[in-house]
Amino acid sequence: MTPTTTMITSKAPTILPLSKIPLQFSLQVDSLAPSCVEGQYLPLFFYPTPQHGELLQTRVNHQFEFRVKAVASFSRIIDVIISGPLNSTKTKTTTGEYVINWTPTQENYGQHFPFCFIAEGQYMSDIYQSEMRCIVAEVISEGPVVHVTCSANSMSVTIVRSSIQNLRGDQLRLIDPSCQLYSNSTDVYASTPLNGCGTTLEETDNELIFKNKVTTFDNPQDVTSRINLELEIMCAYQKTNNIRQEFGINKSPIRISDKSFGTMNYHFEFYPSNSFQNMTDPSAYPLEYNVGDMIYMKIEPDYPVPNTELFLESCMATPYDTPSYPVSYPIITNGCNMDESVQVLSSHTPYVEFEMAAFKFTGFQDQVFISCSIVICQADIPNTRCSQGCLNSTVAPPSHNINKREAPIETDSYFISQGPLRLKRSPSQVTVNLGLNVNLAAVAGSLLAITAVICVVILYTSRIRNPPLLSHDF
Repeated sequence: MTPTTTMITSKAPTILPLSKIPLQFSLQVDSLAPSCVEGQYLPLFFYPTPQHGELLQTRVNHQFEFRVKAVASFSRIIDVIISGPLNSTKTKTTTGEYVINWTPTQENYGQHFPFCFIAEGQYMSDIYQSEMRCIVAEVISEGPVVHVTCSANSMSVTIVRSSIQNLRGDQLRLIDPSCQLYSNSTDVYASTPLNGCGTTLEETDNELIFKNKVTTFDNPQDVTSRINLELEIMCAYQKTNNIRQEFGINKSPIRISDKSFGTMNYHFEFYPSNSFQNMTDPSAYPLEYNVGDMIYMKIEPDYPVPNTELFLESCMATPYDTPSYPVSYPIITNGCNMDESVQVLSSHTPYVEFEMAAFKFTGFQDQVFISCSIVICQADIPNTRCSQGCLNSTVAPPSHNINKREAPIETDSYFISQGPLRLKRSPSQVTVNLGLNVNLAAVAGSLLAITAVICVVILYTSRIRNPPLLSHDF
């Protein structure tokens, strides 16, 4: 029998072309980086950049925001490239932070949206990129109904009571604990000047942005809370010289009330020389300095207070007008100079004059505020905080308030701040690329008219560290 041969054939699968239009690609290969250590030539992510894999919650119809900042010693950060949902926007502040915003709609409820980003640094003609980080935004239900009204010198917030479930006005406050909200039968509301109640100022190339927060606490005397609510309110104004002066960036004096010393107003000002004559005009803020310039500062009362002396307990530089900001540079701590350029030019007087070199605090920030803690004492009294002066960091500072009632010879510590100060930049440093890659995310935005304002409310955001990265179509 003749053997039978069976032939098995298979048809190759049809492969559809990616495109019927010829495609051309261009690839540029950069030279090797002189160093692979992050933070030298390769950009290094820095606070407040979220960690890789963080899960952030946002609410329907409310703006979601996160910030990216990168630093490098030798290269210059020129851009942050973002991949995220459509209608994401990116702006750059004058302190070098990239602010990413996105507003989810009702159709996005219950979904997870990834945002991935890298930072680019430039050294001469070479471009260096950071690691890539990705975070996930989870869209949860719509939150409190909030309305923000912006005027020429104040902002007001109104919260619909029925949307915050049994919270009273006396359980809510602004950043400054003394600024509480009030309520009626339908709403909870508050109004704050642009330079009051802890309001902070942020600046972009085109806008001045004022921000505050509505937070909760169980008792008006408490600073902590078990009620989980936080609202950020914001007013953005187009930057013009007239409006800049109207806002009063130069801060007003602080009022200190003490039963032993009475009520005193202290103000913090900058001067052009160590003669401390003719303080710098408030309309000149933010003040600009060259690297190495000396900065002359003075804290004094509106009117001399007899038989008192002012002690500079601490000073620090922060990128925002918030002494508790986690990124700071210590200038004076426990009465001791932490920077070799600092000189306190007066002592045991009702005022304090001091100076320091500009380059010592600028670092990676091109704008800073100076915040100081001061104590007022009766003059020529031993064992007060003022008479003790510098206390070595290895020695705990005295609890100078313990016996305050028995011996009312000094006040508590009070914070006073002023700014912003800015390092002068060359034209090449001022130019930055603010555009998003159109293939990664859409850029939305428009310039405001001089009298126009933007009112934005950002709801409470919770962070969950290092969850599994969730996927979603871009």
